[in-house]
Amino acid sequence: MKKIELEIVALSHSITQTHSYAVVLGEVNGLRRLPIVIGGFEAQAIAVALEKMNPSRPLTHDLMKNFLVAFNIELHEIIISDLQEGIFFSKLICSSEHDTVEIDSRTSDAIALAVRFGCPIYTYENILEMAGIVMDEKGEPKATREEAVGATTTESNRDDLKTMSLEELHHLLNEVLENEDYIRAIAIRDEINSRTNR
Repeated sequence: MKKIELEIVALSHSITQTHSYAVVLGEVNGLRRLPIVIGGFEAQAIAVALEKMNPSRPLTHDLMKNFLVAFNIELHEIIISDLQEGIFFSKLICSSEHDTVEIDSRTSDAIALAVRFGCPIYTYENILEMAGIVMDEKGEPKATREEAVGATTTESNRDDLKTMSLEELHHLLNEVLENEDYIRAIAIRDEINSRTNR
């Protein structure tokens, strides 16, 4: 089967499921989008890697990357290989000096690792046909990386940040970093940057 390359175009709160997020993958040089519902932990893991943040302690996906690198195992690509009853299945394509193997993975974990390794994300035509959304030429423009990560906060959260002073924002930023809420930290940092770069 022909593989279709995807890229992350958005990361936001899931409209359909409370306390969940959606990562939206877009067809490279195409108009189709593949939304995938993921958990909060995985959304944070993806957001941290997209923003190139350095948590005070390694997250699970950072640990996995460090482990693979330490043993000279390379992650070449991930493939979203199947869709059953609304659940996506993925494979990590890895190689060592002696062997190439496919490892089953949850799709959210596979994406979090792909961002860390900078490797491509693929799927197959039948999966895009089943779960993809086609955007027309007049559809909204593809989100940039910053817009994609910024989409993780709701409009009301953004409005709340706008009413706070810089001192309050810095205090809140330290608080959420201590609690390892990196998605909220990105929104706060963006608000601070928007004021200091005026």
